[in-house]
Order: sequence, then C-alpha cells, then structure tokens
Amino acid sequence: METSRIRIGVSSCLLGNSVRFDGGHKLDHWIVEVLGRHVEFVPVCPEAECGLGIPREAMHLAGDPVTPRLVTIRSGVDLTERMLDYSLRRVEELAHEDLCGFIFKSDSPSSGMERVKVYGAPGSSPLKRGVGLFARTFMERFPLIPVEEEGRLNDPNLRENFIESLFTLRRWRDFRAAPTAAGWIGFHAAHKYLLMSHSVPLLKALGKLVATPRKADLPVQLASYEVLLLTCLRTKPTVSRHVNVLQHLLGYFKNDISAKEKTELLEVISNYQAGFLPLIVPVTLLRHHARLYEKTYLLDQVYLDPHPVELALRNHV
Repeated sequence: METSRIRIGVSSCLLGNSVRFDGGHKLDHWIVEVLGRHVEFVPVCPEAECGLGIPREAMHLAGDPVTPRLVTIRSGVDLTERMLDYSLRRVEELAHEDLCGFIFKSDSPSSGMERVKVYGAPGSSPLKRGVGLFARTFMERFPLIPVEEEGRLNDPNLRENFIESLFTLRRWRDFRAAPTAAGWIGFHAAHKYLLMSHSVPLLKALGKLVATPRKADLPVQLASYEVLLLTCLRTKPTVSRHVNVLQHLLGYFKNDISAKEKTELLEVISNYQAGFLPLIVPVTLLRHHARLYEKTYLLDQVYLDPHPVELALRNHV
C-alpha cells in the first residue's frame, strides 16, 4: 500500500547538528543515511531551543527518579521549570506537525526515553530510572505514537517493530483523511496478518469493531479502532507469532501446491522457527507462491510488504 511522506521527530544531534552541551553532535548514520531516505525529520533539541546556549554547562537529573530536577552539574542551577515550560509549549507545536513517531537521544536529561541516570545524595551511585523532561512530556501528550531511542534501534527486533509501526500509522492516517466504512473494512483486511503477528486477542477485538460499522457513529468507532490499533502495534511480534502467521498463509495454498512444495515451505518455516533463517526467507517464498497462484487476497496483505525492502528489516536471524 502506498503511503504519503512520513514525518518523525528526532533529537537534533542525531542528525549531525552541533547542538550538544559541548558544541558537538551525535550523528547516527543509519538514521540519516538509511531511514532518512524514507522519512522527513523534524529536529528538536530541547536544551538549545529553550535558550540554554551552545556550548552550555552540562546538566543532569537529580532527586526523586519519579519527579527529578534538571540541574547544572558545576554551578547547581535548577533549570527544571524552564525546561518543563518549554516542553509543554513545544509538544503543542508538534501536535500540528503530523508526526508518526519520535527518535530520542538516549541518556539525555532532557530527551532520554528511559533509564536516564538520576543523581541523589553526594557520594551515592546514580539510579538509572529517570526519563528526560522533554521526552516524558512528549510521551504523556502522545501516549500511543511510536517512540524509540537511537541506542535501542541497534536491536534489530526493536528497529523493525518501530519502523513497521511508523508505516502502519501513516497508512491509517492516510485512510482517516477521507474515511468510509468500506475503506475501513479494506484497511483492516489488508492488515489482518500484520496485526496477528503482534497480538491475536487484539486482532479479534479490532475485528469486532470493524464488523459492525455504523455511519452515524463512524468517527467514534474509528477513534476506538485507532487506540486498539496502536496498542496492538506496541506489542512486539515474536518468532512464535510470526510462525502462526506463516502457517495461516500456507493454508491458502493447500489446493494448489504439490506435496514437494508444501514440504519445502514447512521446512523453511521450521528453519526460521529454529533461528537458522531470517524471516525474509519464508515471507519471500510465500509471496512467490501468492503471485504464482494469483492469490489476490494474500498479495494485498501488508504483512508481506510492511516497509521498503531496502531497509532490510527482516534480514536478521
């Protein structure tokens, strides 16, 4: 399915912009050179944008990990209220940017998504239980928008799930631009097996919503569907869930393929399950058979092509 341009927020330093406290950057080549071909970035640097200057004194989180203070390390200046005021204003501006996700800078006292160090009494070890003040504000304002940190994106499973979520949310918003009951049913049908790879119970709940579309209540129904959809996408797929999907797809060929072809497909799925082959192998083989036997319903399944192939997100074992 074609999608319009995907816009995502990103910590500005990850794009190579020299906005860090020391005047440097943290350029992430994969984000800029690979993902950047498919998305439009909206850079954000909370510390620079709230007027703390470049370069600036380094700062950290201190006090209670649940409600930490943002304090400069050398002079002890408390910048908490300044950062929170800025964050509240900035997230409202971002509400108009049509963002499908955000990539935060890990360990940052303003932008860290999780496990940011919080310093307590002098001499005590910092607790890695904090969340950057801007990141927390963003996630509270947009609780279902996909978010990640650049460090976590080195995990191939987290990377694939994040990118898959971005593209799915974009397709959903494209549908929402001109919603109809028929279009809603079509969207759900095309995403059936993608959603199954995340959560069978949530897929069933989504299916119940789609089963009884009411024109008068369509906006309310779509809003409920969106919450469940994004909740489903937050549930990470597992090998066993993918195997379940692959076996369902295989069932569509029971009257078409030979015993030898079926054996080959089952062997490939088994080798994927055992960790010997990447997911792209059984998916490619099933897509080949769908084309060969003209299975239109399967060829329309987003699961077979959820994101651009050049991102190579299913090539890992």
